[in-house]
Amino acid sequence: MIFERVQTVKDLMATATTRTGLKVFTTILDKTYQTGRKVALDFKSNMKIVFDEFLPQWNYTVKPELHVI
Repeated sequence: MIFERVQTVKDLMATATTRTGLKVFTTILDKTYQTGRKVALDFKSNMKIVFDEFLPQWNYTVKPELHVI
């Protein structure tokens, strides 16, 4: 199936649930991202990764250190 609108996919994904009642929250990021960018060598060492207690292998949040200039 080919979707003509991103909103259609977002709406369909938002209807997903599990038998235990978990729900899906969706967001559309419509920002244009620059391609070909390279990350700094110490990129991972400056990241705090917070793993979810229930499903840490799938759910996590990455929080970069903020550098004030």
